[in-house]
Amino acid sequence: MSCSSLQKLRIMPPQINSVAPTNDDRAEWLDRYRFGLRVSQQGTVLSIGDGIARIGGLPSARVHEILNFEDGSRAVVFSLARDAISAVLLEQGPALTAGATVYLSGRPLSLATGDALIGRVVDPLGFPLDAGAAPDCSGRQELETPSPPIVAREFVQEPLYTGNKIVDTLIPIGKGQRQLLIGDNGLGKSSLAIDTVINQKDKNVICVYVLIGQKRSTVVGTVNTLREAGALEHTTVVVAEATTTPGLKYLAPFAGCAVAEAWMAQGKDTLVVYDDLSTHAQAYRELSLLLRRPPGREAYPGDIFYLHSRLLERSTHLESAHGGGSMTALPIIETREGEIAAYIPTNLISITDGQIYFDAGLFESGFLPAIDVTRSVSRIGGRAQHPLIAQEAGRTKLDYLQFLELEVFTRFGARLEASIEARIARGRLLREILKQDRLSPLPGEFQVAWLVAFNEHLLDGTAAKDVPAVLGRLADAVRSSGLKLTAGRDGWKQMVEGCLHGGGA
Repeated sequence: MSCSSLQKLRIMPPQINSVAPTNDDRAEWLDRYRFGLRVSQQGTVLSIGDGIARIGGLPSARVHEILNFEDGSRAVVFSLARDAISAVLLEQGPALTAGATVYLSGRPLSLATGDALIGRVVDPLGFPLDAGAAPDCSGRQELETPSPPIVAREFVQEPLYTGNKIVDTLIPIGKGQRQLLIGDNGLGKSSLAIDTVINQKDKNVICVYVLIGQKRSTVVGTVNTLREAGALEHTTVVVAEATTTPGLKYLAPFAGCAVAEAWMAQGKDTLVVYDDLSTHAQAYRELSLLLRRPPGREAYPGDIFYLHSRLLERSTHLESAHGGGSMTALPIIETREGEIAAYIPTNLISITDGQIYFDAGLFESGFLPAIDVTRSVSRIGGRAQHPLIAQEAGRTKLDYLQFLELEVFTRFGARLEASIEARIARGRLLREILKQDRLSPLPGEFQVAWLVAFNEHLLDGTAAKDVPAVLGRLADAVRSSGLKLTAGRDGWKQMVEGCLHGGGA
């Protein structure tokens, strides 16, 4: 990582009590103050270590309630037992030791939310990590809240365009959907998520990118990529680095969800990327083992499924009576050696509304993004897909799946009929069309253009090396034509024919 990239973003550790109370906070506290007898509970730290504090006393403590220590440290109640409670440290001062006094705050863990967070890099507690001033937010949102009830939800019926040719046509995503990105490490899952965030520019979709347990260099690279693409102007980045405590890694996705949930309640469309939930599950397992909870399969605690389900169930599309906002979730999960049937991946597959599977074999063969269409599915997005794209993509997907089956027979060197050879040639052409470089999202109008061109056989005979140039010329024609998705198929066909065979748009 170059020195210049480090100068663009300085990840600063949060300081205890670094956010001073504002005048509004003091005024609110004075308004609520009343003279009278007050009875409070206080406990004592029994032991402390590895980011966990065991505390005696405090019989009225509740899970997810904030605890205040006498030295200014803070913790959140994580587990209740008969003889003591266990809390996860949020802010730990150097003077915190066993025997310190602990007080109940009476407040659940919450996070400052609002438009002031747009373009900022913060930790799960809302402290700035980009060397800027503390965000001046007007609202607060609890990190742990129930998911919206069924009666408050609307059908997923609006498309969310990622800018990727494969996803937007063959595996579509709708606003309010939870679509899993799954595959081995280094196959392009994060790249697709970043492209999706970049593609939301000027589309009135606010994005929240959550980095869980990532290295400092990865965090800096992601933020700089978003900034250089102009995507940080509509994005909030929530970071729990690899060197931070397991408690903050555990809270990171809930913090990102709370930030987006506040905007969803205001009727806005949001997108949340959880990168990644494999690290989140490992952090939760570490916390649970430190608390001596009974381990289950692969040493994960028994409630690991509930951990992710209560997080992802908060992503939905609200009906107009409840604001009409939406929160689309793109959780990322890592597999090992392509083992899609492992414990955590299968849990998340059952929770989400579909998955986009990245295959190592496709990656090694140069097919990028390495999305395996045969093992990827969108259970909802097709209902939200634009009718024209859905009509054209249905034919294209069928042709591609048939080609993948037919291509197997070519490996045996058998002689094929002319019609079969023609179908295989079209399939290979389609495979070249579906390739796409990272950081190059494409609009929905272009998706219609290339689909119509392929289905009308206007691209037949194009050499593989000429496909990028032809698609580039088609993209220029789409921009200059000004056609929208609402235009009829005949209009799109005429524009494509003029571009590919008439020399212009």
